[in-house]
Amino acid sequence: MADQDAMRDAPTGNMPAPSEASGTNSGPPESATNPDSRGPNRRDKSKWTENRKTNANGRRRGNDFKRGDDRRGPRDKRERNEKGWQERKRRKIDEEGKSSAAGEPSYMSIQFPEAEIAAEERKPKRKVAVMIGYAGTGYHGLQINHKEKTIEGDIFAALVAAKAISKANADDPRKSSFVRCARTDKGVHAAGNMISLKLIIEDPDVVKKINENLPPQIRVWGIQRTNNAFSCYQACDSRWYEYLMPSYCLLPPHPESYLGKKVLESIKEHGVEEEYATRLNEVKDYWDEVQKNDIQPILDSLDPDVRETVIRRMHVADRASKTTTATDTVESKSADEKPSADTSETKETAETKPEAEPASATEPVQDVTMEDAAANAEDAGDQEEAKPKEIHPVDQALKQIKAAYVAAKRRYRVAPERLSQLQQALDQYIGTKNFHNYTIQKSHADPSAKRTIRSFVANSEPVQINDTQWLSLRVHGQSFMMHQIRKMVGMAVLVTRCATPYSRIRESYAASRISIPKAPSLGLLLERPVFENYNIRAKDQFQLEELDYGRYEKEMREFKDEQIYRRIFELEERENSFHTFFHQIDNYKSAYFLWVTAGGLDAAEVREGMQEPVPEELQEELGEEEGDEDPEAGEG
Repeated sequence: MADQDAMRDAPTGNMPAPSEASGTNSGPPESATNPDSRGPNRRDKSKWTENRKTNANGRRRGNDFKRGDDRRGPRDKRERNEKGWQERKRRKIDEEGKSSAAGEPSYMSIQFPEAEIAAEERKPKRKVAVMIGYAGTGYHGLQINHKEKTIEGDIFAALVAAKAISKANADDPRKSSFVRCARTDKGVHAAGNMISLKLIIEDPDVVKKINENLPPQIRVWGIQRTNNAFSCYQACDSRWYEYLMPSYCLLPPHPESYLGKKVLESIKEHGVEEEYATRLNEVKDYWDEVQKNDIQPILDSLDPDVRETVIRRMHVADRASKTTTATDTVESKSADEKPSADTSETKETAETKPEAEPASATEPVQDVTMEDAAANAEDAGDQEEAKPKEIHPVDQALKQIKAAYVAAKRRYRVAPERLSQLQQALDQYIGTKNFHNYTIQKSHADPSAKRTIRSFVANSEPVQINDTQWLSLRVHGQSFMMHQIRKMVGMAVLVTRCATPYSRIRESYAASRISIPKAPSLGLLLERPVFENYNIRAKDQFQLEELDYGRYEKEMREFKDEQIYRRIFELEERENSFHTFFHQIDNYKSAYFLWVTAGGLDAAEVREGMQEPVPEELQEELGEEEGDEDPEAGEG
């Protein structure tokens, strides 16, 4: 049975009013319905009826909407959309909150025989803060649910295995008042995060025992006592995030790509060639040099017919745009009759899914030894010897060109002036802004779309890992919405790449709904939450220790280097995630991203309202793979 504290901490937003609970209709106050209390005036009831039709400002209800039918229509539509969203959210909560069906496995419910539960010794529970870190690769985000493997699911099982949660409470995390500080999206990492709940902490080795039941990519740093009313979500004042990306992300779009052509056409049309050249500076002719030194030799070695097809297909989006003409399709098919495994520059990487669910909690798919890789390579070699695979000359050339482009990108080393331009773009986010364009399912009028960013800094000293230079961006904010940080990075990088005026970022806070791509989740990690106000009360009022990640700095640094940074660097080396992302953005033939051009928002496809669907080919880049996705389901 849940403790009283759990009942007290339970959300009450959906609790019915007393009149609703009793099944009666709300009516006028007693003084309006009781004639004896108001005297013989029989018009009082009608006056009460008239008065109840006014709003909080004293104006008659309904008058605000008599400015024309066009105002009432959109409002009604918004109300219907909001009601539909709330209903979907209610169903989702109900589904996650219910116990799993008998016999079905569930990450939220660990079952024990009734005899074991009855025989278990009852021990006192204490409200605590559990400081954790994790690499999110291979997991479906942080938040626990019945069916999918999540970080919290593994932590909950480890708490039960370490006997920090009793068998009687193992069937439902809510019995322990389980609360998370920051919900992170699928694939997002955290060097420091926190959950608060009630645990059995009598065992001095409880942290060690918990970690023994966790995979290496999830760690518990420490457990600290808190006051009984503590909620890490409500007590958190702000959060620090870090985003890592290769410096080649700041290279401009290839001039032969769709976006590159549109940018060049636009600057000529608006007469801003000089400003554009000044912004690009040392990278203005970068792609011309790559074309001359790396790509042209490959093209010169091809037969004329193959060369023509390769040139046409060199700059094609991974997921072909619906705006592709029938002529292009026919020509592509006629030039390459055989279906191939790699029909574009980056198809292999686009179809690779590095965030696949691990086979088990202790064996994530990323922890592959060199011996395993060698064995797999030998097996693959044996299969190829048994059944040779014919590769079309076009596909072979496209693979060579892709490799040449990736190698050229990795050779790039960012100049201080270019990094300074990125910093100027990041500076546009400081303060309280309306970030409705940086998440999903939020309108400009939604008060919750306003968020406060305290700082956003690009480290002036890039880090060299193998042949790739990496940039570190650190953002400090009060709170973040789903996809917000990744879309902020996407916007700032596009503005830098395309020499877009910095004012374009400020325009994104207005009511117009524009499409901003979200940068890959691979590079995002939560550094730590901050509890300034609670720590003052903990020390002065509760005589408790402050919640300080600093005491675990050494362990957290080693964990970031081994479990987070290593995964980010190795996955990018293997999958070319950032190359794939920008290749798709640059070559998608649509006006969705043309706000980066000199034509501004007028040149872009502006979406009407929250419910307008986006092309299927762009759903992944815009973070709208699922139409009913919860905008509060995760940060970053």
